[in-house]
Amino acid sequence: MGLLKYVILSVATVYGFKYITKKRTADGKSLLDDLKEKAPEYIDKVKQYGERIKQDYSQTSQLY
Repeated sequence: MGLLKYVILSVATVYGFKYITKKRTADGKSLLDDLKEKAPEYIDKVKQYGERIKQDYSQTSQLY
């Protein structure tokens, strides 16, 4: 049973990797290329969200 679990996990991983790196015919880019291009935007959004959480926590802690 353990071996079957690892085989299924390995097949899913390989299929996922092939799906992410498959080039589209329309523009010749893959999903991974899109993620690489948009990574700085996502990082900025996460930083903004973290700052909002810090502000909310400091405001809440000042009340008590």
